[in-house]
Amino acid sequence: MAPAKPPPKAAKAGSFVLGRARFEKISAVESIKTAPATQRMFAEFDRKGTTQEQRRQAVAAKFVRKG
Repeated sequence: MAPAKPPPKAAKAGSFVLGRARFEKISAVESIKTAPATQRMFAEFDRKGTTQEQRRQAVAAKFVRKG
């Protein structure tokens, strides 16, 4: 009898960045659209050249429920 094959290795755990355009295409499949106010917010981030951390803080401040 042949020796048993080891189970397949799991995919490497890691992260990757999904760009805004790609995210919108994927979301369109689910019929999810970015609100105009959110598009303006991201355009403002781009215009100001905010860091990723500043963007996360601004989004959290706007959308996270307080209380």
